[in-house]
Amino acid sequence: MSVNPPVRGNDRIASLAPFGLGAQKPHHMLEMVEVLWENRDSLPYAWRILNKGVCDGCSLGPRGLKDDVIEGTHLCTTRLKLLRLNTMPAFTPADVADIAHLRRMDNRQLQALGRIPCPLVYRKGDRGFRRISWDDALALAGGALRATPPERQAWFATSRGITNEVYYAFTKAARLAGTNNVDLCARLCHQATVSGLKATIGVGAPTCSLKDLIGTDLLLLWGTDIANNQPVTMKYLAHAKAQGTRIVVINPVREKGLESYWVPSMPKSALFGTTLMDDFIPVAVGGDIALLNGVLKVLVEKGQVDRAYVDAHTKNWEAVEAHVQAMTWDDIVRDSGVDKAKIEWLAELYARATTCVTIYSMGITQHTFGTENVEAIVNLHLSRGMIGRPKTGILPIRGHSGVQGGGECGVAPGILPGGIPLTEENLQRFEGYWNTTLPRTPGLTTMRMVERMDQGGIDFLYNLGGNLFAVLPDPAWVADAYAKVKLRIHQDIVFNTSTVLEGADTVLVLPAQTRYEQRGGGTSTNTERRIRFSPEIAGHPQVGESRPEYEIPCQVVMAAFPGTTEQLSYRDASDLRREIGATVPLYAGIETLSKAGDWIQWGGEQLCVGGKFPGMPEEKARFTVLEPRHIEVPDGAFYLTTRRGKQFNSIVIKDHDPVQGGKKRDDLLISAADLAKLGLTDGIRARVVSDIGKMEVNLREADIRAGVLQAYWPECNVLIGRRIDPRSEEPDYNAVVRIERI
Repeated sequence: MSVNPPVRGNDRIASLAPFGLGAQKPHHMLEMVEVLWENRDSLPYAWRILNKGVCDGCSLGPRGLKDDVIEGTHLCTTRLKLLRLNTMPAFTPADVADIAHLRRMDNRQLQALGRIPCPLVYRKGDRGFRRISWDDALALAGGALRATPPERQAWFATSRGITNEVYYAFTKAARLAGTNNVDLCARLCHQATVSGLKATIGVGAPTCSLKDLIGTDLLLLWGTDIANNQPVTMKYLAHAKAQGTRIVVINPVREKGLESYWVPSMPKSALFGTTLMDDFIPVAVGGDIALLNGVLKVLVEKGQVDRAYVDAHTKNWEAVEAHVQAMTWDDIVRDSGVDKAKIEWLAELYARATTCVTIYSMGITQHTFGTENVEAIVNLHLSRGMIGRPKTGILPIRGHSGVQGGGECGVAPGILPGGIPLTEENLQRFEGYWNTTLPRTPGLTTMRMVERMDQGGIDFLYNLGGNLFAVLPDPAWVADAYAKVKLRIHQDIVFNTSTVLEGADTVLVLPAQTRYEQRGGGTSTNTERRIRFSPEIAGHPQVGESRPEYEIPCQVVMAAFPGTTEQLSYRDASDLRREIGATVPLYAGIETLSKAGDWIQWGGEQLCVGGKFPGMPEEKARFTVLEPRHIEVPDGAFYLTTRRGKQFNSIVIKDHDPVQGGKKRDDLLISAADLAKLGLTDGIRARVVSDIGKMEVNLREADIRAGVLQAYWPECNVLIGRRIDPRSEEPDYNAVVRIERI
């Protein structure tokens, strides 16, 4: 074991120029002015949302303008730019009466129409959507559901703005309708996390709290761009730097927002910026297992594995030790794309650290081997006991404020509320709770649902928000699949591009309320397992005929099966919290949350404390022997991966990416070496072609690995084929492509 002290990070300002003048960076004050203008017709209500509501943006989910970790104001421009979805007025039915016109609009244009005012129906061949009463809408939906066998149903839920109460009601409604074909958007981003963590440490959730970032010796940012996707995190990182934390970024492209950032709520950082990144490791796309195996190899060779922890609290270490010892450095360097000296430096930083937290995201999970990538990160943390102690742990950072709770409330085909598996014992327990017989037939995950639609095997599709047309690989395939479904329900607050796709017969749109309009308030679970209560915010007029999100799927199932009325009737969301508290031990205490600021954190600040892993046999974690993946790319081709810009999931906020130096949505990041090899120049227009599609782009020189391209998602989904991780069934969002001159 190393006795050398941790290598401290540098706490430096980013620029002597006040407010980063002249630098390509976000202009927070200008964006705040834009937000004021956008919400000028509802400023008092907008302020109450910000001041009292739990954020409906990223997975940190601050309560009001406060946080439970750091003093001061917590607010980011992503939350502000989403505010209009909660304050905008409704459109009129005449605005959606021309389907051809709607299909020429993009997501932002459709959302800008306004809130959905009333139930709307479109039948194939109609000119457009027309108004329908709630009674007629429920009769239509209920009749179709009653006539649809369970195996021909599909239920899909998104996570933007959705509360735990809605998730619970949604999965309960689907099960009472007889099907396990129910899934969540987490399938597309962090299902590999759930699979990998459950297989190794027995719990599919972050093991630490956000407070553990501040003052940890070493912070690894692996396959993530939190400056764009979770910008409020930058405040935690700035505080961490002030306490000496060393930050290492491990990505195929150098992210400007992770190098330095101007945190507007911290005076010094707002004025001069904060330098964040101490070290950059340019890993190859798909090279993470090789890199992690290389670090383990160094630790073994130098005797820096914590054998006391490993022997007492884990299994299978000897097999992993023998495996990494047998690997050659030539293979490790080739497969990881990182030279030996950098791997040894990363291993030294890790060995000298007494505490370490790893934050990772879709750069790790969205591969056909995403689950194995997660297991490789677990191997690293177990090797030195960097789990279950303050300022240590694994933090798979989520993108939505409510998505962590979606899985924990049972919105997945293989689990029930509480995230428990569909064993006979668990099914019988919930049959007792719900006074019904539950289905035993295995359910379909999201990609399998769409495959079944494309085969003509789904007649009833219930979309609780979401836009699978935008977010799944191969959108043309999704559109073809949607066109074969007899009845498609879209429960939402606004239109999007999937709403207006053709169907086999009928598309029914049901208007929902936001979380801030929901009777009895609502709760959401953030990325550190903290369940926060968000109250109903007064002062906003009723938006048309919209109803609470939790109420609508229950009413559809009651219309189909009147015998479920007793099980699915709720006075308000507090009734659901009481039921969740009684049926889901994981969420015990949720029934006590009733006012702004209330919260509980399931599992406490740390999971796996004292080397105990209750979800594993003998309460011992498991090391995993992992073979590195070497991605073969034909001569003249490139490996394309995805990135996010100024957006929230598929909701694009701006056409340029200020965090990455002003890149545009149709820019393709490419290395200088690859531009020279192609005989092309920065800014030139070109065509990118894959096996399934093509798109025109501007080639933009960037600090990115040679042989790798990065394009903005979801636009680049037209290039990405339908491959999934077989263990988690999460899609792989990468593709082999070629560049053609135009």
